[in-house]
Amino acid sequence: MYTNLFCKTVILAIAVAATPVLAQTDQTGLGGPVIPGVCLMSREAVLVNSAAGKAATARLQQLTTEAQTEIDTERAPLTAEVEALRKASSTLTPEQRKTREQAVSIKLQALQAKAEHRGREIEATRTKALDQISVQAQAVIASVYKQKSCGLLMDRNSVLGGNLTNDITATVVQGLDAKLGTITFNRETLPMPTAK
Repeated sequence: MYTNLFCKTVILAIAVAATPVLAQTDQTGLGGPVIPGVCLMSREAVLVNSAAGKAATARLQQLTTEAQTEIDTERAPLTAEVEALRKASSTLTPEQRKTREQAVSIKLQALQAKAEHRGREIEATRTKALDQISVQAQAVIASVYKQKSCGLLMDRNSVLGGNLTNDITATVVQGLDAKLGTITFNRETLPMPTAK
């Protein structure tokens, strides 16, 4: 039940980390002339290939594993308690069974709430880290944009084909690495919601 609560963050981080920087040549065979002033860039590739992006991905994976371990550790005795209740069920009176089931249910609900809360904290941490990288990247993008005499910057991932000579992604990655280097952070701590 709780095992996959953090999977979205981990899967996203791993998927992003596994995306290679595309070569700056046209892979479709469409080619064409270089269009002066039209530049291309992939934000995803910048995040994946920059030192800060790699560090953020690794740290998010570590924080996710830590949170999952915390939930798994707390779940183990509850699983044993549920199994013991199941085995003892036939020897209990209906009232005893109901009381014990309610007690276990309350503990399971609390653990579920904690797992969901940890998931929200991981997501808040991911968002904050990506925002930090994006803010620094924006200044680098603006600098490279001017340096390369761009008049229009397009998302490389939406280009179906053509001459990709004016792809500034690798230059932005180099600039971001020089400006920001790597980053580190801890899991964001959010207040636990109060019971209704």
